[in-house]
Amino acid sequence: MVAKTKKQTGKSPATQTDRDRSPLVSPPGKSNVRRPGREGKVFNSTHSNGLSGIRHKLGLTPSAAAKLGITLLLAALTGYLHWYHLTQLFENDRHFSHLSNLEKEMAFRTEMGLYYSYYKTIIEAPSFLDGLHMVMNDRLTEHPLVINTLKRFNLYPEVVLASWYRMYTGVMGYFGIPTKMCWSINRGEGLTPVDSCEGMGDPAYFYVACVFLLNGMMMSIFFMYGSYLSGSRLGGVITTLCFFFNHGESTRVMWTPPLRESFAYPFLVLQMLLLTYILRTRNPSRTAMVALGISNLCFMLPWQFAQFVLLTQVASLFASYILGYLAAAKMQSILVTHMITLGVCFVLMFGNSMLLTSFYASSLVSIWVMQGLAWVGSTVLLKFLLSTVLGASDDAHISGLIKSKFTSYKDFHTLMYTCAAEFDFMELETPVRYLKTLLLPINVLVVALIAGRTIQDIVRCLRHGEKTLAKTEDADEAAGSEIAAKGEMVYHSLQLVAFAVLAILIMRLKLFLTPHMCIMASLICSRQLFGWIGEKFKQHTVVFAVLAIMAIQGMTNLQAQWAIIGEFSNLPQEELLDWIQENTRPNAVFAGAMPTMASVKLSTGRPIVNHPHYEDAGLRERTKLVYSMYSRMSGETVKRNLMKLGVEFFILEDSWCTRRTRPGCSMPEIWDIEDPQNVGKTPLCTHISRNSRPHFTTVFSNDIYKVLKVPKATKDLR
Repeated sequence: MVAKTKKQTGKSPATQTDRDRSPLVSPPGKSNVRRPGREGKVFNSTHSNGLSGIRHKLGLTPSAAAKLGITLLLAALTGYLHWYHLTQLFENDRHFSHLSNLEKEMAFRTEMGLYYSYYKTIIEAPSFLDGLHMVMNDRLTEHPLVINTLKRFNLYPEVVLASWYRMYTGVMGYFGIPTKMCWSINRGEGLTPVDSCEGMGDPAYFYVACVFLLNGMMMSIFFMYGSYLSGSRLGGVITTLCFFFNHGESTRVMWTPPLRESFAYPFLVLQMLLLTYILRTRNPSRTAMVALGISNLCFMLPWQFAQFVLLTQVASLFASYILGYLAAAKMQSILVTHMITLGVCFVLMFGNSMLLTSFYASSLVSIWVMQGLAWVGSTVLLKFLLSTVLGASDDAHISGLIKSKFTSYKDFHTLMYTCAAEFDFMELETPVRYLKTLLLPINVLVVALIAGRTIQDIVRCLRHGEKTLAKTEDADEAAGSEIAAKGEMVYHSLQLVAFAVLAILIMRLKLFLTPHMCIMASLICSRQLFGWIGEKFKQHTVVFAVLAIMAIQGMTNLQAQWAIIGEFSNLPQEELLDWIQENTRPNAVFAGAMPTMASVKLSTGRPIVNHPHYEDAGLRERTKLVYSMYSRMSGETVKRNLMKLGVEFFILEDSWCTRRTRPGCSMPEIWDIEDPQNVGKTPLCTHISRNSRPHFTTVFSNDIYKVLKVPKATKDLR
């Protein structure tokens, strides 16, 4: 236990979550457009102000306005509950409020620490523009190169949060309002006390709070999404409860706030809600398409893997179009929106070649001229053609990763991914967990019903000789509305299948599958799909019975999450970072394991030569040279590799030499694929852990880390 002693008083003012808005419209077959002759009432002075005026401007009846108000209120409630749930889980796991600044930074391991370091750079710079210039001309991350990290690492979230933090502390400081409360923490066990701060004035606290607020709003959108898709607020309740009951399979934001998905995924939920609105609406407005483009952009900018998700979306929409559920004009409008968004993102990412050479970009071009299977072939061909012409190889590891899933192919970089559990195939326990909460059975039933009706439509279409289902939309308004409603369900089913394929191949991507399964579960409340059960009361009775059964395992899952109680502590790494601060020059260059390098850069500001962001071809080759320390090569060869990179200190970790997640996945075994001539020899790291001489000099060591001094390179090695 730790003792908490108040150091200074003054709490920061409470923050309030802004309410999110989304396009909730009438069910299929009904119109929001006011009848002729009623427009003048909008400008009547009696109704021009207050809620009544807003209701008339939206064209809503009093009952519709009341229903919308209840929906927004429930959405706000679910958003608050999710924010509170995330906050409590994070605090319970790490006791974050009691950690010192250094401990908070160490808690952001691997990629998280790298991303957070740029936020720290901007807020500690003399001005915001100075900080922005520093991250766009970074000299610390890949010494001795100068790189634009905003281009390379999708750092717009850190730029935005840093600007907000500077504005917030500046305004509060101007008015003399305290923004944080600091304490002296007695850690016991003979350790020195540390200072710990809470409140929005603390940089780490502000950063994490913003991430959790964003994901709280995501749940609000999630509720509205489920309500809109199913046509019932009960559908929104089903969606959110399924998410909570399967929370550990749906997100990891409570454990890893700074990861890119924490910022990007909420905007994907918004984008898919807007897309559903567009699919359901006969003639979507330009405003709706602009909103779709903006949400698309907000999803793509924070995360380099967004392009793969959007590729599955385009493929699902194209399949819906081929089946006749999506009109050509609407398909073209959506594609144009995607293309414009991709172009804007390319500009804002300073010409990042991965965007133009992606399968996503190739699919958007191919889809204009190809149909069916020819689209798949042309997409792959165009992607590799563009990669060759532009000389881009940053995403070559993705092709290798996909290839390794279907063949026996493997190389160093592929094994660096597939040996990590999150990039392996989905584990068998995951569908078992879906089964226990009834999420899998419900989705199978929903998709089976949609597939059955789709097959019936296709057979009917072929039998009666109709050209496409979508063309009936122009002939008859009621039939068109029915086709549009079926079309959105077909799209969501195809999207579910695409997400399932991604999750099966790469377990980490189940963060897309599980939430979408929760969305699809809302359709058990759909009268269109489950009206055969009987009247609404009978259907709701069945839904509540299903909910009761789901809650049995769901509440067990939640209680298991709430029971996680821990306290972050990493004394060996704290000793290492303190030693670096006190015993090395500010420009001393370090190399080592990727997660540790992120912490070194974040907490000491020392230059590093490799880091955890593995999506760059040059960085992958640098890391391969650094990791030769864990191969069976000679000490002289490894020393020369490090000297060429300009490394002054190498941080050796014995665990990286011996750790083996499964057969063939220890670092020496991974190196055996690349270096077969040395197979059978004792790994160099084993020799170095016993005696670092004659190639290196040990200057620091504890139970986990050993710092090796690397000789300076001669001119002929540079």
